[in-house]
Amino acid sequence: MFVSSVQFQYQNPQISFNSKKIIATTKQWNELRVFSHHIYEYKKGLRNLILTTEKEANRKIITDRLEREKISYLIQNVDNAKINVFFGNPNAINVIKSFNQPKLNEYTPEQDFILGTLLGYDKIQQCQRYLKMINKK
Repeated sequence: MFVSSVQFQYQNPQISFNSKKIIATTKQWNELRVFSHHIYEYKKGLRNLILTTEKEANRKIITDRLEREKISYLIQNVDNAKINVFFGNPNAINVIKSFNQPKLNEYTPEQDFILGTLLGYDKIQQCQRYLKMINKK
């Protein structure tokens, strides 16, 4: 069995400690390959905001990696088994936090439009989606 270990070091002016090693199993490593690729895309400037749905069981590995990379993030529970992980530009994360709505399907048409735009979706398609959503109301 392949085991990958990650050492996380937390730096704070008042607190300094090394956490225990986090050991990712081969299964977890495979489950987080897309997540890792998203980090690569963010660091290369290809994306400003990423949204990925991951397994709750991988939350600690995900948070430790984002903190180690010094990437802003927001995690919202989908259900007992899944989480939505937003990460990227701190301003974009603050916009998502300002929605104060953990359920994507309950976003207003305006919030949905903003999210899609921040995620880099086609702007014209986002306009069409927005118009369809407001016409249903």
